[in-house]
Amino acid sequence: MFYLFIYRRYAAGGVCMSTALLEGKTVLITGANTGIGKETALDMAVRGARVIMACRDVEKGEEAAASIRAACARADVEVRELDLADTCSIRAFAQKFLSEVNQLHILINNAGVMMCPYTKTKDGFEMHIGVNHLGHFLLTSLLIGLLKRSAPARIVVVSSLAHNFGWIRFHDLHSQGSYNSGLAYCQSKLANVLFARELARRLKDTNVTVNSVHPGTVNSDLTRHSTLMTIFFTVFSMFLKTPREGAQTSIYCAVAEELHSISGKHFSDCAPAFVAPQGRSEETARRLWDVSCELLGIEWD
Repeated sequence: MFYLFIYRRYAAGGVCMSTALLEGKTVLITGANTGIGKETALDMAVRGARVIMACRDVEKGEEAAASIRAACARADVEVRELDLADTCSIRAFAQKFLSEVNQLHILINNAGVMMCPYTKTKDGFEMHIGVNHLGHFLLTSLLIGLLKRSAPARIVVVSSLAHNFGWIRFHDLHSQGSYNSGLAYCQSKLANVLFARELARRLKDTNVTVNSVHPGTVNSDLTRHSTLMTIFFTVFSMFLKTPREGAQTSIYCAVAEELHSISGKHFSDCAPAFVAPQGRSEETARRLWDVSCELLGIEWD
């Protein structure tokens, strides 16, 4: 039992020790109705921020918001509809957001899908690359002006250790030639790392930072599309991070005072983390940027 306790402490990973308060700050979190997104929203609310929870399922979002208010009576949280699998939804969200919110200090690109059957977004993108990368790429592009005007500001991109096993398949980005849900997920997580690094380069000297994070292996509903993974996570749940533990690195990158000028890095367990060689390629990052703009029909210099 003692060894299990020690291992459990190890599995929990790092904890954000920052006591920074966020009164007067506005935080936007995608996929905040469950898992690490919900825990991140709760933490931001406790720190005094105005928290906007961008969720595909508004009903579940409102349930999450209610639980946050129950845990923190002074929580200033609101739910807005956002479907990252639909660029029309993303544009409508951003248009309404920009007309009603005059500051944005922290953007946490948290939402994601994992190992789902082969499906396409409403715009014809493979679901993993479409939601995990392209949806957040478009959302960030639409909000970047507000982030710059609100500086100092931070962008946190939730990636994964799985990026180590990913490659950007420019010849078949949407897996039309062949499809493996695990590899599609890994590709999208690599895209997250590359996006964060390239965006950080382009935001140099703007006082807007961007970093990517690996939350750890978290016991959440992200595995709902894989029966095998769901069974595995259930059996070995005590060895996995809880959503609260998994949220710590996102929180750390969003609030830690010592990261105020750190950008373009990757973190895990509230500390700098290894990035695979393919995640450090400037050429691949720039090419992915250009391809993403082309697919989304936008110009973002």
